[in-house]
Amino acid sequence: MAPNKGSEERERLAEARTNSSPWKKWGPYLSERQWGTVREDYSDNGNAWDYFTHDQARSRAYRWGEDGLAGISDDKQRLCFALALWNGKDPILKERLFGLTNSEGNHGEDVKEYYFYLDSTPTHSYMKYLYKYPQAEYPYSDLVLTNRKRTRQDFEYELLDTGVFDDQRYFDVFVEYAKAEAEDIAIRITVANRGPDAATLHLLPTLWFRNTWSYGTRTHRPSLTGAAGRITAQHSELGRFHLHCPQAGELIFTGNETNTQRLWRLANQTPYVKDAFHHYLIEGKKEAVNPALEGTKAAALHVVTVAGGAETVIHLRLTRDETAPARADGVFAARIAEADSFYDNITPDGLNEDQGRVMRQALAGMLWTKQYYFFDLDIWLEEHNAHPSARPRRHLVRNSNWFHMVNDDIISMPDKWEYPWYAAWDLAFHTTALAMVDLDFAKDQLDLMLRELYLHPNGQMPAYEWNFGDVNPPVHAWATLFIYSLEKERTGKGDYEFLKRSFHKLMLNFTWWVNRKDPGGRNVFDGGFLGLDNIGVFDRSSALPTGGFLEQADGTAWMALFAQNLFEISLELAEHDVLYEDFAAKFVEHFLWIASAMDRIGDNFDEMWDETDGFFYDLLRLPDGSAQRLKVRSLVGLLPLCASTVVSPSQANRYTVMTDRIHKFLKRHPEVLANIAPIDRDGVDGRRLLSILDEKKLRRVLAKMLDEKEFFGPYGIRSLSLYHKENPFEIDVHGEEYKVAYLPAESNNGMFGGNSNWRGPVWMPVNMLIVRALLQYYLYYGDGFKVECPTGSGRMMNLFEVTQELSNRLAGIFLRGRDGKRPVYGGSKVFQDDPHWRDLILFYEYFHGDNGAGLGASHQTGWTGTVARLIQLFGHLRAEELLEGENVRPVAADYEDPG
Repeated sequence: MAPNKGSEERERLAEARTNSSPWKKWGPYLSERQWGTVREDYSDNGNAWDYFTHDQARSRAYRWGEDGLAGISDDKQRLCFALALWNGKDPILKERLFGLTNSEGNHGEDVKEYYFYLDSTPTHSYMKYLYKYPQAEYPYSDLVLTNRKRTRQDFEYELLDTGVFDDQRYFDVFVEYAKAEAEDIAIRITVANRGPDAATLHLLPTLWFRNTWSYGTRTHRPSLTGAAGRITAQHSELGRFHLHCPQAGELIFTGNETNTQRLWRLANQTPYVKDAFHHYLIEGKKEAVNPALEGTKAAALHVVTVAGGAETVIHLRLTRDETAPARADGVFAARIAEADSFYDNITPDGLNEDQGRVMRQALAGMLWTKQYYFFDLDIWLEEHNAHPSARPRRHLVRNSNWFHMVNDDIISMPDKWEYPWYAAWDLAFHTTALAMVDLDFAKDQLDLMLRELYLHPNGQMPAYEWNFGDVNPPVHAWATLFIYSLEKERTGKGDYEFLKRSFHKLMLNFTWWVNRKDPGGRNVFDGGFLGLDNIGVFDRSSALPTGGFLEQADGTAWMALFAQNLFEISLELAEHDVLYEDFAAKFVEHFLWIASAMDRIGDNFDEMWDETDGFFYDLLRLPDGSAQRLKVRSLVGLLPLCASTVVSPSQANRYTVMTDRIHKFLKRHPEVLANIAPIDRDGVDGRRLLSILDEKKLRRVLAKMLDEKEFFGPYGIRSLSLYHKENPFEIDVHGEEYKVAYLPAESNNGMFGGNSNWRGPVWMPVNMLIVRALLQYYLYYGDGFKVECPTGSGRMMNLFEVTQELSNRLAGIFLRGRDGKRPVYGGSKVFQDDPHWRDLILFYEYFHGDNGAGLGASHQTGWTGTVARLIQLFGHLRAEELLEGENVRPVAADYEDPG
């Protein structure tokens, strides 16, 4: 492999890092949906989904952001570009994604479009997107009405089910971007008619400014003006840009202003409003657009008729150069070749074409779903008369305790449809895959959540915008350590300042957990929601119907892992400053208290470990002090396995202050080691193990986890044991029955709107943590520790082989099997067989526990995109290489350094 392979993109990354050239200033930062979001909700009842609807979006200027199809913007979303379409039959102009809100879908909110993120480099020097647009009228009403009639037990009614794609009568609209320079972007739109007959399509590449002049400080109004084949944008901060569009039939202009007449029957302040292009094109109202060719929103109208089976190409260019040609075939050829080279560099030679395709599309999806996120809570709460300083103050407005928060950044989002948002634990997983292609961006994302504008003054990390005060699992320290170790492995030197800065903020967050989520002061934690939605018997975000509180096996395990991660970080920092040895000892002690609290000495009724079952359960602690195990076999009971960390002999021997303090602690408190892994016993090559599970517990938990009649599905670890299919867990509270049964697909439970499901399906992030844990145990136990895999099969495997088996099952969700089918697409003949669909990969939110079919959000590329790292890792990692290292760091290594 050539040493300079992929060097062009690596050089652009270096230039972006040093700010010598702003290669990341322009990217796919434009959202694909802003309507129905928390930020745009100014209702009295807080019903964000219904307050600002899709129907209103074409006419109503947004307050906090913009949206469009296949769009780009600058990094503050001031100037936006996207594609609008009309097939001559639709009742509205197609300018943004359509889907069902949470109250409309029988399984919650759901996008009803087909679009795919096909490619992207980390600097967005090349990007490719595909939108599939029916030639028949888009069935808006049919989708809403039919889904509304269906129950939670019924399948969702999808766009393919309506018949609008029958006989291949649709357009494939490919949108590509290639940067000639950092702020010189060539745009190529290819329209392919997949149908048998000629069909006409109206394309409106659209340029507009986010409306910043109608709110608050009323900033300077920018301008767009038109000349022959060119739209010129002038902005006080951005300067001047030109959109060259010589193939356009005409240029049309309006203002990005709300049509108050249509929405509320109030007189418009200007005749040129946001939905003017809809009125001009579909209703034939020529007066809707500005004949002076000026405004804040403009489009280059192209009307193309494409023969059946043929395609046509449109060229545009967004640049500061007034004379640049729109057509830039040479730029596209160069950037595509460089993108191929860049991805070849990080793709192990042993991968086949299909594995490489899945890996690259997963990363493309993660790069495309970066978005500009703007949300100033101080202003938003003032606008709702809910700011703590307001008199009188409106109460019961969400996020009123987060008035310090300002989100004004490019953020890695889970999804560009559901709404522009982040979830703190999703983002932590994102970084582990994004680091494959852009280590700087991965570190920046971890930094964001710990900044003073995000982290609450009390130390809490924001969960997600629907309720920043909810609780996500504390995996940020794990991701921080992972990214640090990855960089150290690549370059031989870790980013000490990044690690040190993160550590002190993570300490604040750890302290918040200890002070707020251990109600009994017993080192067992009541984390609440913890991102797992409806996995439990009760809604864990709400007061329990029984009274009392839950002591959560998963919350406690997350805290054990958190303590381990801070211990490991302390050791890294101690290489530069010996004072951090004290912190290392402190977090070992924290871990030991937490781990031992899950199974105290003796057979106690009020602890999480059930000796008879050989499994961990949540504990329901009642108001009278009594306790009851909620014996649901779920991921809650597998997560203690994930709290595992290996310490190398050199680390243990180097830090004598730490080891001496730990020895003294153990001498005073020998009981903490009674039922957990002994930390003073050498494993392979003298390694030590911090783990909640001793060898006996590990074997018992693995026996259940690897049992195909329990957790070990054909496509990964199920979130709930198959055991509960025939044996549901039931509990009666005041005459009301609460029940948990195995549901391999969608939820039939209304918790969290019914659009999340942890009662059977496979979820990628926790599977990834299990993969990590198994590798940690393998480092300690080596080849001599073997288990049956699957349980009862008679096949004995070491834990590295178990990890390979699990990884193959997870990756197998997306890869073609021997029958040529991808399990992710289930029985969909179009996705399985059609040459124009079968190689387009969707990375769903979760997957059917029995057949691997994709479920939930279809574009949840964020944490599901981590499958890219899984494919890459086991494309080159060998057991002997893993054991040669001191600890788990080689697991973080890439095939080659992508820069």
